[in-house]
Parts: sequence; structure tokens; C-alpha cells
Amino acid sequence: MLDSACYDVTIIGGGPAGLYAAFYSGMRDLKTKVIEYEEELGGKVNVYKEKTIWDVGGLPPTSGAQLISHLIDQSLTFHPTIALGEQVIDIQKMDNGYFQIKTDQNHEHYSKTIILATGYGILRQAKLNLEGAEKFETSNLHYTVKDLEQFRGEHVVISGGGNSAVDWANELEPVAKSVTVVHRRHHFGGHEKFVTRMRHSSVDILTPYAIDDIKTCPDGCCIEQVGLKHCENGKCQWRKTDAVLIHHGYQPDLTFLDHHPQDLQVEERRLRTSNQMETAASGIFAAGDISNHASSIPLIAGAFTEAGLAVNAAKLYIHPEADRYARVSSHNDRFKKSKSG
Repeated sequence: MLDSACYDVTIIGGGPAGLYAAFYSGMRDLKTKVIEYEEELGGKVNVYKEKTIWDVGGLPPTSGAQLISHLIDQSLTFHPTIALGEQVIDIQKMDNGYFQIKTDQNHEHYSKTIILATGYGILRQAKLNLEGAEKFETSNLHYTVKDLEQFRGEHVVISGGGNSAVDWANELEPVAKSVTVVHRRHHFGGHEKFVTRMRHSSVDILTPYAIDDIKTCPDGCCIEQVGLKHCENGKCQWRKTDAVLIHHGYQPDLTFLDHHPQDLQVEERRLRTSNQMETAASGIFAAGDISNHASSIPLIAGAFTEAGLAVNAAKLYIHPEADRYARVSSHNDRFKKSKSG
């Protein structure tokens, strides 16, 4: 294998951590590739393109779609290679110290270092566990929101208690005729400020309840009512609805971790890392939700910092004599080259 076929850094995952790592890797003058399972970049943010993101430094409240667009534009500054629609199924370290990365498309990629930015893995959305419910996914049973306006003036029932359920309740409250949130526990897992906002709005909160049954409209093409069962006393009630949103979380698929280099330390489907984003496997680094270290902050802003740390560690792994970090953009020659090229 020729060095020309080998990248300095291969980033597995094209979400916020992976995209910022691609940008920062270019700042460090590293030959970079990104491998993403989906056919589009953006990672989990693609699930909530219409939601407002408040907690990224330097940005006013921004929609998920806008954030993805900005991240992609930034990531392409130094022209990394992008491989879409490929799932990594195996990683092996070769005798020459480089890595061979195999994907489900029968492709082999070669890299001196790897940055794992896979988040919680390929996201398989948890579905409404009622027989025959899937046929309503083409009418009024939803697992994501692509356009808030489609719910204007409607009675909406949301099932779930995490960030997505809470955030969509707040987003839809001024748009829909009514919003009802159903959660099987009294406690909500969303960010405190937004849970408080929901509780002080017109959103009708039913806890501890779960959707237990559905009634269809006369022609059987859509859901007209949902049966809600109290999770403690078993009592049921019916609620009329025009649309049902299910946010029961995701079932992560991290298949490649079943075939990882043996010295990676996997803990509850996350990787133990140092504060410099080094995994236990030499030459493999991690950033974002897949990394597990004492100082992690579970925010997109935290993923950006981890991405930079991972790239710096990769740079020093390849070139031990290099500077510990990149010069700031106003003094970095890479930007002059980018403008002239």
C-alpha cells in the first residue's frame, strides 16, 4: 500500500463532532477523510432540523437545518474527502502501524489515525409498540417534524419524556390548537429550563401515562383517538387527536464496536478516553457522545472542543515534534492558502 492511498486522519461520523474535526484537521494540515453511514452529513441534528438550538457559542438561536448547513460549509474549507452511505464494520491495525477500515460497501480505507465521532451510533428510532401502527406513518403518526406548519391548528399528542418530546411540545405550543404530552414517568428528562417552560405553558401534561390503544377514523386511514393508560392504576382514557408524535428515544447500533481493536475499552457502548481524547487503542481517538471522560459536557459546544483535542492528539501521534495545537485562524497560514487556492 502506497502512502498516497493512506489518509492522516479518518473521521468516522459526520455529525457536529465529526464535521468540526474535519475542519480543524485541515487547520493542522492533515490529509483528512470523513466516513458517514447516512447519505447526508449532519448526524443526529438531521432528526430535528426544525428545532431551535440555543447552546452553541457565538450563534443566536438557530434551527438544526441552519446549523448543519454552517457546519458542512465550514468542514469543507480544506477539501476533505467525504464518503457517504458507508457503515464501518471492521477496524484492524496493520503490521506497518496504519489502520485498515472496512465498510459494508466492500470498500477498504487506510489511515494513519482514526477519530471516532459516531455519537451513540447509527440511530434506529424506537417505534410505537402497537400492532398495525406502522400503516399510519404515511398519514398522522410521526417520528420527526419536518415542517411545523403541517400541525397548525391541530390537536397534537406527543408521547415521550426526553429532550425531543419537551422541545417539540414547546415549539408546537404556539402553532397547534392544543398539545398534549404523555409520559410514563412523572419526571421529564429534558433540559430543566425547557421542562419548566413547558410546564408553565398551555401544554396539557399527562403523567404517568402511555399510549395503549388507537382508534381510527371511519375510513381507517388515520388515527382519530389514542387510548391512554395510567401506568400505576391501570385506568384508561381516550384523547381525540389530529396528529401523534412519538419520541421514545433511539436504539443505537454500534456494530463496528463488536469488531474493534482488542485494546479499546468499551463501557456501556461508549469509549473510555483521556482528557486529550485518546482511547486505549494507540492511534485511535474519540470525540462527542461516544467518548467517556470525567470532563465531558453533553452539548454540541462540548463536542467541538473534544474534536479539536482529538485532532491535536492525532497530529502529535503522527508528528511528535509538531505544535500542541493549531495557531488561531487570524494567524494561521492554512487560511491564506485556502483563499488563494
